[in-house]
Formats: sequence, structure tokens, C-alpha cells
Amino acid sequence: MDWFVAPGYWTGRLVLQRGLALLYVVAFLGAAFQFRALIGERGMLPVPRFTARVPFRRAPSVFHVRYSDRFFALWAWSGCAVSAALAAGIDAWVPLWAAMPLWLVPWAMYLSIVNVGQTWYGFGWESLLLETGFLAVFLGNDEVAPPVVVLFLLRWLLFRVEFGAGLIKLRGDACWRKLTCLDFHHETQPMPGPLSWFFHHLPRSLHRVETAANHVTQLAVPVLLFTPRPVATAAASLMIVTQLWLVLSGNFAWLNWLTIVLALPAVAFPSTPPDVSGPPLWYEAVVLAVATALITLSYRPARNMLSRRQVMNRSFDPLHLVNTYGAFGSVGRIRYEVVVEGTADEVPHPESGWRAYEFKGKPGDPRYWPRQFAPWHLRLDWMMWFAALSPAYAEPWFGGFVERLLAGDRDTLRLLRRSPFPAGAPPRFVRARLYRYRYTTWGELRASGACWERAFVREFMPPARLASEAVRRP
Repeated sequence: MDWFVAPGYWTGRLVLQRGLALLYVVAFLGAAFQFRALIGERGMLPVPRFTARVPFRRAPSVFHVRYSDRFFALWAWSGCAVSAALAAGIDAWVPLWAAMPLWLVPWAMYLSIVNVGQTWYGFGWESLLLETGFLAVFLGNDEVAPPVVVLFLLRWLLFRVEFGAGLIKLRGDACWRKLTCLDFHHETQPMPGPLSWFFHHLPRSLHRVETAANHVTQLAVPVLLFTPRPVATAAASLMIVTQLWLVLSGNFAWLNWLTIVLALPAVAFPSTPPDVSGPPLWYEAVVLAVATALITLSYRPARNMLSRRQVMNRSFDPLHLVNTYGAFGSVGRIRYEVVVEGTADEVPHPESGWRAYEFKGKPGDPRYWPRQFAPWHLRLDWMMWFAALSPAYAEPWFGGFVERLLAGDRDTLRLLRRSPFPAGAPPRFVRARLYRYRYTTWGELRASGACWERAFVREFMPPARLASEAVRRP
């Protein structure tokens, strides 16, 4: 059927598949390097404890059948290997009937990780990766041109990502309507990047322009995705430029990069489609059946998006097939940070030699300039930002984190940039204190070399030692 495929999108499909595969590699690598301290057998939120209380039907995962740290590591590294092979184009070397299951493998493997990841995997870009990965299963390979209905579903996904984010802003914080949110956002965002300080110090008039342009890009431009080329190409290109601007302004894991990957198929790439036969009947039937199911499942995300009580980043099914997205429905005016410190003193007192643990991404030492990590996801750093917003976010895991610092746990220390205590000599006590952080001015930066200025606010967690029930939750 000529209407079933779109030969003009041959190159667009290729760049999407290769970009998606590379992001899968990043996701599986992150899981392999960080899981032991976070969700491992002796982690802060162990998988076996989770699977014992949550049934398979609510969180489908291979780890309901079996879990060990060695098995998880093998699973994550295998997912990385399959994804790397797909990035190298292995799906083009096999028949269509084999390429589809090949793309299904990383989706199913990462789903198993996300569904037991608990707090550490509760981010919208996890569902976005899974939803995009599931659609990629049905894009085909070099034997057929990309199906029109799957290309439509990819644009529908991109529309929901952008339009949902735009709506949550207008319905949420009043500063988005007043065009003043960017006066604060670059300073209070979860994980600033190396250029965030400069973005913050841009003229306020430019911040107003940025905010207004964001509304246009997220609320007006997405509608143009469903128009013919070249209008749809222009809309997708504008989205890509906006996402690259966001990449420069902060660290948001792979959210921006995956949004760019989703927009690429709508761009008019010059290409000469190969001469191939029409798609087999079984392929058409499978694609149309799956597309019908996904369109049906879109009802609840669409209803949520249009609701006055819109929620962000929600999955409506345990397979993460069709989800709702959004970001920064509210923007903080003040930045708080939890600073974790330890001392080797036998009895802690105000004059004890308290020394701070330094994290890789989140602000700590005022003189330490932020680094660029995205698309890498520093899960502990992100959750420390949430903990500073409210102790309720830290309640499930913070005590376990402190216990591991007191025990000198190597897997936990690997998540940090620097521990002030030598290996094998952990602190006797650990405490946490809440500070208010603000960016320095140009003059303060020249005088001190520090990009942050901070002031003590209050105690977040009193000094705790390694003993039964000695580590109290904040």
C-alpha cells in the first residue's frame, strides 16, 4: 500500500534510530555504574525489598523472577551491548522480522530496570525513553520505507512533550505568565551547567524575550508538526534550536537530547531512497494493530494534558507505552542545598573538624564551577536537590545514604566527586546542614573566584553515628 509508507523520511528514520540507540547506551551505562549504591542488595532502596511488596502486574520486571547484584550488572551491560550494536546499524544487516525483536530487546530490558528503580527512576525522561523506544520497534529497517502511522505517532509524542510542558507552565507558576521565571530559573534549577552562571546574568529584558519565545515554541509551534513540509520542518528545526539552548543552560540528563532526536525525522534531510519492494502484509497488520492500541491509550494522557488539574510526568500503564510529560510547573525563587559533613572526632561539638563531602553535579564548594554532565544522569545529585526542597523527598533514602557514608561504602563513595576521609577510615559522625545559595555578582566573582555565595539556614539532620537507629531521618 503506497499510503502505508513514506520513502521521503528514510534518512529521518536513520538518524532517529541511531540517536535513540546512543541514548540507550547512556541509560544502561548509568544503570550499570550507579545501581549498587542506589537499588542493589545493600543499596539505599534495595530491589528485593521492592519486589517483595509490589506485584509483577504493577511493575513488570525480570527482577521479580530473580535478583542479585551480579545478575543486574549482567543485565545492564547486556543492554548496553545490544544498544551499541543497534547504534552501529546491526538492524540493517538482518531481515525485517529479526530487526523488530532486536529493537524490542533494549526497550524490555530498560523497562525491567525502570520498574524497580523506585525514586531513583521517577523522572519523566525515563518514560520518554521507553515510549520512544517502543515506537522505534515498528519503524522498520532498510527492507521497507518508514510507516506513515509510526511517523505520526512520533510527532504525537513530540507534541505531547512540548505542548504539555507549555501548558503546565501557564497553569502553574504566575512568573511564567509575567515572563519573569528566568530571573530565577538558571540559579535555582536542579543541576546548573558551566554556562548557567552567565545565563543567569543576562539582562532581564532578554530573560523576558527568552520566556516569551519558550511559550511560542511550546504552545504554538507544536501544532505545526502536523502540517506538510516545509512548515513541519521549520517547526521541528525551531524545537531543535530551543533544545540546544536548554542544553547550554543546564543539565537535564537526556531529556533535551531525546527531544532533539524525536524532532529530527520531521526535518527534510536530502536523501535518495533505495529501491525496495512494498512492506509485507504481516508487517502492515502488526503496525496498524499496535498503532490502533497506542492511539486508544492516548486518551488518558490527552485528557490529562487538557485538564485544569494537569499532572506532569505520569505513566498511565506499567509498560510506559503512552505517558504525560511536563517540566517546571513551578520555579523556585531561592536555592537551598543540603551540605553533608563528617567528623572523625569521638564526641562531636561545634568546634569539631567537620569536613564536607563533595558531589559531582550539585553545588557544594562555592568555588567549584559546575560541569557539563548531560546526557549522563547523576541520580543521587538530582535527589539531593529535591531533598533541599523538602525533607519529605529524602525520607525514604537519606538515612540509608548516611549509613553508607559512615560505613565507608565504596559503591556510595563512587557516586561522589570527593570524600574528605581516606579509604578505610570513615567518619565517626555525619551531619547535614541546609544552606541558601546564590550566584555571585560579576564583582564578587572577580574578587573571590567563587561562583556561589552561601549562608547557613538550619540543621537538616543532627550528627549521627553508625549504630542501630542512630541515623535519624531529616
